[in-house]
Amino acid sequence: MSEYKLTHLKELEAESIYILREVAAQFEKPALLFSGGKDSIVLTHLAYKAFYPAKLPFPLLHIDTGHNFSETIEYRDALVERLGATLIIGSVQESIDKGRVKEETGYDASRNKLQTTTLLDTIEEYKFDAAIGGARRDEEKARAKERIFSHRDEFGQWNPKNQRPELWNIFNGHKNMGEHFRIFPISNWTEMDVWQYILQENIVMPSIYFTHERPVFKRNGQWLAVEPCMKLRPTETVEIRNVRCRTIGDISCTGLTLSQAHTLEDIIEEIAATRVTERGSRADDKRSETAMEDRKKSGYF
Repeated sequence: MSEYKLTHLKELEAESIYILREVAAQFEKPALLFSGGKDSIVLTHLAYKAFYPAKLPFPLLHIDTGHNFSETIEYRDALVERLGATLIIGSVQESIDKGRVKEETGYDASRNKLQTTTLLDTIEEYKFDAAIGGARRDEEKARAKERIFSHRDEFGQWNPKNQRPELWNIFNGHKNMGEHFRIFPISNWTEMDVWQYILQENIVMPSIYFTHERPVFKRNGQWLAVEPCMKLRPTETVEIRNVRCRTIGDISCTGLTLSQAHTLEDIIEEIAATRVTERGSRADDKRSETAMEDRKKSGYF
């Protein structure tokens, strides 16, 4: 009898599909958080495989800051149409218009943090009891503390000291009225795993992940995109560079990487050689030493 072995990507895929099916079994109204970034794209692909040939049993939920890369929105809409999925959009602009949040001003203004209120309001409006996200433990130290089934209290807040143990592959989705869970099926993946899986599965990716010429400017050591929502200081100058996104978020905090990576193979080779962490280009993580954990405690992704 031949020996049956799974590759590490197949093991990760099997674990993630198992978790997604556990969500469908344990929760009444889950949603899949979709940002248009590589992690949520892989998550959607895994969910598609988990329930095929049926359609996705939960909607995609996008928290739209209004300051997104156009390539991301075009990709999102095409994917939703191709999968026949339901898309729900929570709008940060609407939260601002309703006075739920106050927009920052100044050169370093960002809508990234404002997403928290919009996310919690949307979860409350649609009565979602589980929000499935693409966060991974290797991204950032606060995310390393997350359980795969991560409890949120009745205010949508996270207490890292009050999480349930996860023994073997037993996930506890019990909650009280008004509470919900964040679920992270690819928590055990690394950035390299994600790109190798994208290559293995031949997943179509947004063009912004590949090198392209773009007008950019440098601020605090990071290359940022020149877009209408970005306000340049008098001393900042615009240059045309070959760049690509390594992570995708609100334009105001998404640093761009100088790159010549035209293909998935190029990206994998580039990541293998880099000495810069994945979120080293995210301005929102540099606002303080505990920026991510502070945001997560208040209900961020």
